Amino acid sequence: MQTNTSLVACHECDLLQREVPLPQGGIVRCGRCGAELYRSHPDSFERTLALTAGAIFLFAIANAFPIVGLKLQGQVIQTTLFHAVQILWDEDMKSVGVLVFVTTMLIPALQLLGLTYLLLPLRLGRVPQHFALVFRMLQAVRPWGMVEVFMLGVLVSLVKLAHLAGVVPGIALWSFAALMFLMAAISAVFDPRDLWARMRVAR
Repeated sequence: MQTNTSLVACHECDLLQREVPLPQGGIVRCGRCGAELYRSHPDSFERTLALTAGAIFLFAIANAFPIVGLKLQGQVIQTTLFHAVQILWDEDMKSVGVLVFVTTMLIPALQLLGLTYLLLPLRLGRVPQHFALVFRMLQAVRPWGMVEVFMLGVLVSLVKLAHLAGVVPGIALWSFAALMFLMAAISAVFDPRDLWARMRVAR
């Protein structure tokens, strides 16, 4: 459990302040600059775990099935996201291919696997090994997950391609769209303070 001797540093002005207990839905702000220090997230742990499980399911579908198809002269040509990355690589657009792979496949996978690695053992009452290292990795890779930017690029491309051929959205495209909302929801409900508190209790 957290005590009143715990300290938190303001991310805006670096002022160290004592943590205070919060009512449900409460917010603590910096006494010097007024920036938000932390807020209460009711059922943060359980909601984050449930959303992560759903996101893993959608991520698997999004990478296993075709993302989009083009219908031209009665034929439909479909491709998966990984195949699209391979085409970019083969067409001498290696930097673009690597960027798409890292931001839409590698980083979301690391985020979801890292969250599962931390949350599931704690749910079972155990502390996972290298807890702090994995937690720092999650914080470091979070800004590089750009599923929403990828979706925006896909939508722009589909609008342009619609003049040339019939566009057939694949199941992966809808899965990526749902994944985008789930990842945003995870960021909204995830409470690092709750995670560390559970870790101390599990010890």
